[in-house]
Amino acid sequence: MTIQPISIHFPDGFNLLKRQKQLCQKMDHAYDIAAAHYGFVCTGCDDNCCRTRFYHHTLVEYSYLYFGMQQMEPGQQADIRYRAAEYVRIEDQYESSDTAEKPWCPLNDQGLCQLYAYRPMICRLHGLPHELTTPGKGRKTGPGCDTFFHRCGHHDYFPLDRTPLYHELADIERSARQLIRYPDIIRLTIARMICHFPKEKFDES
Repeated sequence: MTIQPISIHFPDGFNLLKRQKQLCQKMDHAYDIAAAHYGFVCTGCDDNCCRTRFYHHTLVEYSYLYFGMQQMEPGQQADIRYRAAEYVRIEDQYESSDTAEKPWCPLNDQGLCQLYAYRPMICRLHGLPHELTTPGKGRKTGPGCDTFFHRCGHHDYFPLDRTPLYHELADIERSARQLIRYPDIIRLTIARMICHFPKEKFDES
């Protein structure tokens, strides 16, 4: 799916970035508590989450990632945009073939995320067993990643409930879309987000 570049302009007084930052801190806190219970520390792996094709669906996470990238030096931004374009080129190739190549996320630099503080929810919470309750579908659980299973799979489950975090993200998303009247569906990898980022600075005035 493709979308037009989003010129992001939020009305005076709208605290989108502050709300999203606070939510990200809540996500990190919930993850840290669960990880400490299991004694799990992510040190990376061959089947890294940075090689998993996650789709992201929210304008607010698109905007927050974009804002983070705008804090970088122009040369760094150019390098990331180049890697994102290469990712999309490879992705398009194996989308229409049997090739199983999994390129690294364009934000991954020698095992580290260059926009770690601004990464979306799915990147923040990936790896640990979790649960999510949705209307009409009830409670669903998800396993941890393979590395977690091999290291800590013998532990009893510790509840990492994503439900209130998703609800808060959805509330911020509704506010953002209403304020700038943005109706489009978003279903983009981080690489495609970066390829669609506008060139102008993030405008939070």
